[in-house]
Amino acid sequence: MIDKNRVLIFDTTLRDGEQSPGATMTHDEKLEIADLLDEMGVDIIEAGFPIASEGDFEAVSDIAKRAKFSTICGLARAKLPDIDRCWEAVQHAKSPRIHTFIGTSPLHRAIPNLTMDEMADVIHETVSHARNLCDNVQWSPMDATRTEHDYLCRVVEIAIKAGATTINIPDTVGYTAPTESADLIRMLLERVPGADEIIFATHCHNDLGMATANALAAVDAGARQIECTINGLGERAGNTALEEVVMAMKVRQDIMPYQTHIDTTKIMNISRRVAQVSGFPVQFNKAIVGKNAFLHESGIHQDGVLKNVETFEIMKPADIGLNEANIAMGKHSGRAALRAKLKDLGYELGDNQLKDVFVRFKALADRKKEIYDEDLIALMTDSAANTADDYLQVKWLRVVCGSDGQEAELKMLVDGEEKSSKCQGDGPVDAVFNCVKEIYPTQAKLKLYQVHAVTEGTDAQATVSVRLEEDGRIGTGAASDTDTILASVKAYVGALNRLRFRSQKTAPDADVKTVSYKL
Repeated sequence: MIDKNRVLIFDTTLRDGEQSPGATMTHDEKLEIADLLDEMGVDIIEAGFPIASEGDFEAVSDIAKRAKFSTICGLARAKLPDIDRCWEAVQHAKSPRIHTFIGTSPLHRAIPNLTMDEMADVIHETVSHARNLCDNVQWSPMDATRTEHDYLCRVVEIAIKAGATTINIPDTVGYTAPTESADLIRMLLERVPGADEIIFATHCHNDLGMATANALAAVDAGARQIECTINGLGERAGNTALEEVVMAMKVRQDIMPYQTHIDTTKIMNISRRVAQVSGFPVQFNKAIVGKNAFLHESGIHQDGVLKNVETFEIMKPADIGLNEANIAMGKHSGRAALRAKLKDLGYELGDNQLKDVFVRFKALADRKKEIYDEDLIALMTDSAANTADDYLQVKWLRVVCGSDGQEAELKMLVDGEEKSSKCQGDGPVDAVFNCVKEIYPTQAKLKLYQVHAVTEGTDAQATVSVRLEEDGRIGTGAASDTDTILASVKAYVGALNRLRFRSQKTAPDADVKTVSYKL
């Protein structure tokens, strides 16, 4: 019996998502992502295309063996060897599924040069074969949204009679609009015998930016499975994004009263991990999981959020597992936001004090695109990098580099005591940073290294920015010099000084709080 209020989440990050050029994942990375999807509550994980390669087969097989909750699905073309190989890979899962497909539109029928009748025979044979192996069979008419309606109804009926338990309707090229997506599902439910006894799924590509809207429109029309990927990863412009459809249903229960088993608090964690292993970073303004999705820089927005977060936010960051600040400091920020941010950092300012700091903050914001917590602390302490009061100071540097290797020799003061080091590295900057780490051991991880030329020409002064992270704290450093390597080490040491400073108290009786809005 189909639960009309339940929408199944079918994640194809490991299959369709990995088909994005350059997004190939290692075997261990696939297992890791599958574990995260399983823990998250994804109903069906399409783990790969077993016949595509031995590596794909092994990944699907291993995922099938270790999955605790999710149904594990493999993809197969409408060919008996494909289906046999798929079953071999998924058969050890607690809940296995075979997903077989064939292109049914005129353009796709022309590729194998099959008539409508010939293709209908292939569909009946292959779906029947899959069902003889596995009780859970999904069938997809690829490019369904450009298939003639009469023929689509015919082949869907054939697949149902052959034993398919899920019929997926793919918008393979992302051409459909939401009204068309909904009308297509309604038409199939009304015209195809047995349609009410199986689950209809929707698989939408994002070529026109409508994948999420098309998927939700299909659900509204009666589809009860959404095929999607983490971060919308996928071929060309990508797919329906899991985080978008899940949160849309959660936020708009008034018009979409559907339930899923997804633990939304795990969304941000898996989003970041998929971005790392796939090499596809999430755009800053990406819905739900983008860096800016919960950030406010406009003074009007910041003031409203500080008074009542619901003024400009329709969901809570914690709902997706995000517990970071929602105020981005920049040139559009107002006094209220600055006061609140400084209070978080341990500073309570009077009105006159705030007025003075605000003037200097605006001047800094005009020069910098983003203002980090450390910049605000610097405003309050009037400290500058590499001064005589710094705990760590660069005193002397020599670097030798060439095709036969790179070596750096560095002298520093550590709390007034001179220390030196000579190290090699993978490039001159790496060699110098190795010297610093040998002199001043630290667990800080390098999160950002940027070099910008201040002027044109070969004698241009370089400004180097460094960002380090240690124990949840962020330390930034910046330095300028006509010698890029010297500027680099000064910026690196400046960041270390700020990390050390942040580990101490920033104001009397006030501990530093980690409120950085890191990606």
